[in-house]
Amino acid sequence: MSAQKTSASRTKPVSAVGAFIGFTGFSVLAGLLVTIGVTPAIAVAGVTTTSTIGVFESLPEYIEIGKLPQRNEVLAYQGGQPVHLATVYDQNRQELKYNDMSDQLKHAAIDGEDKRFWEHGGVDMTSLLRAGVGSLAGGLGESGGGSTLTMQLVRNIKMQQALELPTQEARDKAYDDAVRQTIPRKLEEMKLAIGLAKKYSKAQILTAYLNIAYFGDQTYGVQAAAQRYYNKSATDLTPAEAASILAIVQSPNKRNLSKPENYEANVGRRDVILKSMYAEKDLTKAQLDEALAAKPADYVHLTDPTQGCKASAGNGTQYFCDYAVQVVKEMSQLGSTQKQRDAAWRNGGYTIQTSLNLDLSSAQKDLINAYAPNTEARFKLGGVIDSVETDTGRILTMAQNKNYNQLTSCTAEGADPNACAPSTDSGINLSVDQRYGGGEGFQTGSTFKPFTLLNWLQNGHGLNEIVNGTPRTYTSYPLCGAPSGTNYTPKNDSLGEGGNMTVENATYRSVNVAYVNMAQKLDYCDIRKTAEAFGIHKGSPRAPNAAFGDDMSSKSTSEIELYAGAVLGDNYISPLTMAAAYAGIANNGTFCRPIAIDNITDADGKSLGGQQKDCTQAVDPTVAKTAIYALKKVLTIGTAGGGRTPDGYDEFGKTGTTNEADQIWLIGSSTKVATATWLGNIEGKQSLRHVAGPQGLYSLSRTSLWRQAQSIVNAQYPGGQFEAPSPSDIRGNSITVPNVAGQSAEQARATLTSAGFTYVDGGTQPGGGAPGSVLSTSPGVGSALSKNSSVTVYTSDGSQSTIPEVTGKTVGSARSTLSDAGFGNVNISDEYEKGNGKNACRVAGVEPGAGTNASKDTGVTVKLYGNKNGKAPRNCR
Repeated sequence: MSAQKTSASRTKPVSAVGAFIGFTGFSVLAGLLVTIGVTPAIAVAGVTTTSTIGVFESLPEYIEIGKLPQRNEVLAYQGGQPVHLATVYDQNRQELKYNDMSDQLKHAAIDGEDKRFWEHGGVDMTSLLRAGVGSLAGGLGESGGGSTLTMQLVRNIKMQQALELPTQEARDKAYDDAVRQTIPRKLEEMKLAIGLAKKYSKAQILTAYLNIAYFGDQTYGVQAAAQRYYNKSATDLTPAEAASILAIVQSPNKRNLSKPENYEANVGRRDVILKSMYAEKDLTKAQLDEALAAKPADYVHLTDPTQGCKASAGNGTQYFCDYAVQVVKEMSQLGSTQKQRDAAWRNGGYTIQTSLNLDLSSAQKDLINAYAPNTEARFKLGGVIDSVETDTGRILTMAQNKNYNQLTSCTAEGADPNACAPSTDSGINLSVDQRYGGGEGFQTGSTFKPFTLLNWLQNGHGLNEIVNGTPRTYTSYPLCGAPSGTNYTPKNDSLGEGGNMTVENATYRSVNVAYVNMAQKLDYCDIRKTAEAFGIHKGSPRAPNAAFGDDMSSKSTSEIELYAGAVLGDNYISPLTMAAAYAGIANNGTFCRPIAIDNITDADGKSLGGQQKDCTQAVDPTVAKTAIYALKKVLTIGTAGGGRTPDGYDEFGKTGTTNEADQIWLIGSSTKVATATWLGNIEGKQSLRHVAGPQGLYSLSRTSLWRQAQSIVNAQYPGGQFEAPSPSDIRGNSITVPNVAGQSAEQARATLTSAGFTYVDGGTQPGGGAPGSVLSTSPGVGSALSKNSSVTVYTSDGSQSTIPEVTGKTVGSARSTLSDAGFGNVNISDEYEKGNGKNACRVAGVEPGAGTNASKDTGVTVKLYGNKNGKAPRNCR
């Protein structure tokens, strides 16, 4: 007769009133009702009179039916249409309206539980007195203590209210109070039942009762019961089915139909109800005989409830479903406070339309399984693919290689071997932050570099500016306007990388030291602000630290940590965060926060809307398109060469590899959809450069993984062309190094300083010209540099000269010219070039060749023209 508690502590049976109430107790109740004027006639009429009986008057007289907990349905898209994804509920219940309930159910409830339901005003004195007589014969039995359906509804409402209290202790106490059979409790039920009968129609009371009652096996309400036990709706039940369901309510644990051993007890009560239905002329004799002859084994068709995201439809969608449910619980449509939102979700009845595309997500799930098999036994391998729509932030896909399982890992200390998650499974959503069921995120490696690049461009720098990529040690880095001490020696990913290069070259080759040098000309706090404008934050909160330039007034922060290596991607960030950030870059620098919920519809069918599109201009569109210009080459001639999808859509991307190569990334985007792919260690530091998977070395498989993952989304979301930046956008505010060759050191210093550079003396080198004259600069003439950049000047020691051009001269003239240039060691070759009859004995060439810088004591060999046969003429020397 009641909503059943779900924990073991809540299964305390409702004891017979027996000796406690007995005949005397019910006589007292009846006498009290008569004394205060609630006679059977008055109760039938539903009218109460004023009385001086304090005990009755002090009791509450009003209770609301209210909304009952129902199922929440989560939807996704398939073939462009909304489809079922999961059913999530606190109680397995689906409310029906009065007209949608089977007439057989209504008859079974009234005829079996409360024959005078349509006549009395909430309390049936005849039944109440009969229950007292029955108690003398050994307890309440089937009399139900004289409780009408209205009184049973009161008790169920009380129990439901108890289950919604915030703590287990409070729930247990309130539940026990609701089911305790005492005279004060019975009086309260009667008075509240009379109040219900005044406020609500009989149809409303019967509907509420059939929707709230507990039918065993974690099933609430007649609709859920019909679906669970018969695999059909409660709108169309046979007399036997209806009576079997109502037979459960008085003893839900012993009479529910989930086990064949309960059938006998169920049939016993079922047949009593059927005979009552016949006695009340709600069944014909033929219908009665047919129903009595029916066996539960013939009409029971158990259907397991598909509760929760673990039972969600679709290939590997459980993690997204779990994330979406947590997002919904934070949305203002469910209430203004978290307490209100939690209560609203428990009450349920919501239909949640998510942004997930089942077609794309399923294909990407198969793909990540192929590249990162969850059966990998050598180390704890994780793999993720997330795709986000650029101009909305809608999450289209969320796939990972692990199977969804909320049990404790079998490798965890103290795990129950009979109830634990194998290594192929995980309860951690590798795509999202810790607050949504993820971990702390993963080190991003060089996929963080675009935020330094964007800040570089924001500060007026250009892609053609020269930066040095040669490894060195840094003793400080700019932090919030001041230098911060360090001792940092970054390495490049490939040995031998270094020297001067353009920023564009450093980007598509992903040269670490070049990017640290770029950051040295910026401010780490400004780089962080640029990243934050694209939603970048740590996967788990941390305590603020002044050394990182944090706001110390906060108790916790999700800001990335700032230290010398931060610009190379040492912070732990979730893949979904990175995918959304790259989507913002692709969207002309406008970042849209991730959206998982398109719409919420409440139990009444009212649309409440979804997550609002929340987009902000993170950087100027010109900055974004200039960065994209450089990042596009990553997929063609850079670290992910061959990464462009074969469909020809315009795309950019960036690779990322951690120092130990334990995390491997490739993130990229078309104009429509950004996709993040990640392979790495969930725990441990196994280098992916030393372990092969089904597609070869894990470290080398990211390019083909991303290309295929992006091809999947391009098929439904075709992109366009990114707008190219202008030459001035690419150049930025850079200035070019002037030609100071041949100038004195002082002249060169003045020239470079006036041009906006810092003069650096590189010392003397062997060279020609006057000793002390400028031989060369680094970066060279015409190089684009930012203002105040250093230019190293190398001067000549005068030990070298340039071999002059002497071709066509006579031997004597050639000797004189070479001597004037400082070359006194001149030799005539014994070999001759073929002449034309007119140029015999003239110079054909010299070695070293003309224009070569060489030491002045270098021997110069002169080769002459001979006759037409290449023989030596007479008297040439």
